[in-house]
Amino acid sequence: MSNVPQMHVEELKRRIDAKSDIVVLDVREPDEYKSGNIGGQLIPLNDLPRRISELDPSKETVVHCRGGGRSSKAVEFLQAQGFQNVKNLAGGILTWAEKIDPNLKGKV
Repeated sequence: MSNVPQMHVEELKRRIDAKSDIVVLDVREPDEYKSGNIGGQLIPLNDLPRRISELDPSKETVVHCRGGGRSSKAVEFLQAQGFQNVKNLAGGILTWAEKIDPNLKGKV
């Protein structure tokens, strides 16, 4: 995995709880999202190039998938499109389920 900027789940939880102006982007597939999600905007990785206009490059964006692989690719893609404040959620929703929301364990 390349050197994409990361945000840890604890930091994202703090930012969400503080109602920060932050976009959470979920790049998993719709069936994965239905099984369990953290309320992010769903744009599957393969749809991202044609749906990029739904995102605001001026907003801080945190991208996640299940474990971090797809979201890292999404961060690299967004950076190449001029997004400067975009980070990968370290460990993805699996780490979120482990450290933040145990109710998601086994669903994601």
